[in-house]
Amino acid sequence: MKYRCEEGQVSYGEAIGILLIENYVPFIPGDVANATTYGYPVRFQRIDGVTHRHLFSHDVSVKKKVLDAGIALKKEGVRAVTGDCGFLALFQEEIRESLQMPVFLSSLLQLAFIEKIIPEKDKIGIITANSGSLTNSLLEAVGAPGSSKLVLKGLEDKDNFKKAVFDEAGYLDPELIEAEVVDAVKELTEKEPEVGAILLECSLLPPYSSTVSAVTGLPVFDYISMIDYVHSALVKKKYSGHM
Repeated sequence: MKYRCEEGQVSYGEAIGILLIENYVPFIPGDVANATTYGYPVRFQRIDGVTHRHLFSHDVSVKKKVLDAGIALKKEGVRAVTGDCGFLALFQEEIRESLQMPVFLSSLLQLAFIEKIIPEKDKIGIITANSGSLTNSLLEAVGAPGSSKLVLKGLEDKDNFKKAVFDEAGYLDPELIEAEVVDAVKELTEKEPEVGAILLECSLLPPYSSTVSAVTGLPVFDYISMIDYVHSALVKKKYSGHM
């Protein structure tokens, strides 16, 4: 077999490119921004000058910075581009069309899929970093089901999460954050007992998915479930076995 060199490319084997906003938090294993989260290589690209504050306020003036970072990833040979904040959904359509490759910037893109696999009577619970910023227009941008199908609970009122993520205190205690996430999930399911699945919107929340699953007994989706799924479509494994 002969391999062909791609012009300007100096590394290979990274199918997934991940756009990172400037949010200065300790990104622990399981977080989208921690390379040890994955069982395959990924390529990270910082979006210079774009913070969670821009995305929470739906500041579309940073779109070019997001696009430029996506272009940089494409030039380095990735085959699909994702991100590390669900509110990057603001730019999903335009970045997808500009890059002309698979783009899945927001964990919220899973909502349409989740709706189709749970019973019709069931609702989808969303644990989000900031419920005030998760507007109907943002949900519409990712093709989410109607609001009657969704139940939201934000973490903006949870002290430890707020200090670590919003205020960027520089430290994070996973046990305290996990307790706050579990509390939020319990509050959500008590409010709406017909929740049939949970989506953890924020890229910092996958480390707590297994606990949420154990506590609720429900299917739990997060950023990593989405990234793993797309990677499995891009890099197909060969099967071996016997009959």
